[in-house]
Amino acid sequence: MKPIITSTIQYQFMTKKTFKKILAWTGSIMLLLVVILCVHIYIVTRPQPANPYIKAMARIDIKQPINQDDANKITTFLYQEKGIDHVLCNPKGGIVIFSFYPSKTTANQIVADFKSSMPYKGDRVLPTEQQLAGGCPMASTTTYKFYSFIKHVF
Repeated sequence: MKPIITSTIQYQFMTKKTFKKILAWTGSIMLLLVVILCVHIYIVTRPQPANPYIKAMARIDIKQPINQDDANKITTFLYQEKGIDHVLCNPKGGIVIFSFYPSKTTANQIVADFKSSMPYKGDRVLPTEQQLAGGCPMASTTTYKFYSFIKHVF
């Protein structure tokens, strides 16, 4: 007959050994899941190639008074530019807003063509980071802040 002390020691040893195995497997699985999550976040947040169906908007402020005839000339000119989708021109405010396809042209190119071809003085309006953040209702959410943090890290 075996002494009770030996079987208790063997039982405790087996328990510690089993506990260490479970801990090692759990740690390995958790590490694997973290690596998979990091790879997924990296793949999702990488810059994507230009999509031919994505539209962007830009704004030109005209620095001189214009009337409806001038607004019609500006609208006609911008519709003739490559990549322009839609143009709105407000003669009272002297504001021109247009949407375009970034895969075909850039806003800077359109504005440069406008300045060189038209007799109107105007500048492209670029919003500040604060204006961009204030214009997006999602910018104040926790999800957006987490996304921004992850995007900054990777």
